[in-house]
Amino acid sequence: MEALRNVTRAIALSLFMLLMASSVSLADPQTHYHEFVLQATPVKRLCSTQNAITVNGMFPGPTVEVNSGDTLVVKVINKCQYNATIHWHGIRQMRTGWADGPEFVTQCPIRPGDSYTYRFTIQGQEGTLWWHAHSSWLRATVYGALIIHPKEGSSYPFSTPKRGTTLILGEWWNANPIDVIRQAIQTGAAPNNSDAYTINSQPGDLYNCSSQDTVVVPIDSGETNLIRVINAALNQELFLTVANHKLTVVGADASYVKPFTTNVLMLGPGQTTDVLITGDQPPSRYYIAGSPYQSAQNAPFDNTTTTAILEYKSAPCSAKCQSIKPVMPSIPVVNDTNTAMTFTQSFRSPRKVEVPTEIDENLFITVGLGLNKCPPNFPSSRCQGPNGTRFTSSMNNVSFVLPSNFSLLQAHHQSIPGVFTKDFPAKPPVQFDYTGNVSRSLFQPVTGTKVYKLKFGSRVQIVLQDTNIVTPENHPIHLHGYDFYIIAEGFGNFDPKKDTAKFNLVDPPLRNTAAVPVNGWSVIRFVADNPGVWLMHCHLDVHISWGLATAFLVENGIGTMETIEEPPPDLPVC
Repeated sequence: MEALRNVTRAIALSLFMLLMASSVSLADPQTHYHEFVLQATPVKRLCSTQNAITVNGMFPGPTVEVNSGDTLVVKVINKCQYNATIHWHGIRQMRTGWADGPEFVTQCPIRPGDSYTYRFTIQGQEGTLWWHAHSSWLRATVYGALIIHPKEGSSYPFSTPKRGTTLILGEWWNANPIDVIRQAIQTGAAPNNSDAYTINSQPGDLYNCSSQDTVVVPIDSGETNLIRVINAALNQELFLTVANHKLTVVGADASYVKPFTTNVLMLGPGQTTDVLITGDQPPSRYYIAGSPYQSAQNAPFDNTTTTAILEYKSAPCSAKCQSIKPVMPSIPVVNDTNTAMTFTQSFRSPRKVEVPTEIDENLFITVGLGLNKCPPNFPSSRCQGPNGTRFTSSMNNVSFVLPSNFSLLQAHHQSIPGVFTKDFPAKPPVQFDYTGNVSRSLFQPVTGTKVYKLKFGSRVQIVLQDTNIVTPENHPIHLHGYDFYIIAEGFGNFDPKKDTAKFNLVDPPLRNTAAVPVNGWSVIRFVADNPGVWLMHCHLDVHISWGLATAFLVENGIGTMETIEEPPPDLPVC
């Protein structure tokens, strides 16, 4: 009998150990393998068909879902006619800068017919990010969501929503977007505006030939759902509203925030916002509307509105209700800067955070447009900017020029001379009334591939200052390889004597893209703990095309964990 008990105990112990092992294995980080094929795909929008570049024939591209701590291995095969790269927007890429993706910054492009495999681990991030092409204007159609769930066994810092929906805002041209930017670069003029905004690539009911494919978001009475909003538009900040429903913001750029309730969201291109919505209205159909926030005065823009439909499951649309229009929300006026600013200033981290207080590198960077005089050898057809000029843009009066023979990271890693210089200025070469009447002598920047060097571990503060050169504008400034704290923002010229008192060093939000206010400034802080070469640029793609960018060269620290990994064997060559 005792022997039987021992056998029973042994079996029970074995079963317990097996269960424990399986539960541990379930919680262990996973490696996810994907294959992205870039290819031309016929896409019909607004009554006409364009040959759009897509991933795996999908528009938007596939949603990538992982848990925090997981590893992604994505083989990108380029079967389209253009050079291409993929950027994993907002991923920290700790020591894996070779996988970041911006063309000629961390890699040479993937040539037509070639492939490259991106390998990286997602550490300490939860929420919504996204991926997109980072070569010319391919990201107009090459983009998708990257959703990072909590680790197995962990949960959201709010009640688990009944369901989740991702809404990706975009822009659509009745033309090839690559041709649009090439024409603009050729002529020196601003590019043609988009013909529609989209939600999950669909324009919605307010455009021709679009109603039958309008996106429907299901909800039921009493349930609370999570909506992940991504602004993938090429050149436009956008408002998002839902008729008769309030939105509770709980996350942004894959960081949780102190929840706050709002009637309207404002996202610059590159930004993400996670919101909770509750089915607390009479069962019906309600429009979700995406509309432009246009801060640049007198600049032409696409003044249209994209829609999706929030539909209560208890009120499914029958043939009869197709003729009944959903309820339309109140949409902010296009230049409603007060609403935009109120929204961005509502963000806080959920609790006290460790913001760098001692600063090693204090930078003041102007961001804005410019005008180049027409070169003597150019015909007037190539100088179609204002008064026979060519549009440009700059940071601290330097219009950034990408290299073409090597990537910046490759040149740094292999000590290749002549690719870049390390003399990006820490402050504007000339101080002036940035948001006042600016002298025309300051409209033309210098060109160069200038980077700013940072020691590993240095504590960095950057004042990002908009300027009134040509026109002031809200600029969504994105920093690759890093999250940063936005400790203050305001209007006018930043004044360290009085504006330092506004710094939030307790619970500022953690973001990867800062919407620098029109005719105003933002102050960000971060620790340079990720070695590599990291692009910082305006996420209005027309502006980066004109040179509104720079890069930080973060040196290696001490030991393996503070040193960038060796480049992978399949890294594309120029």
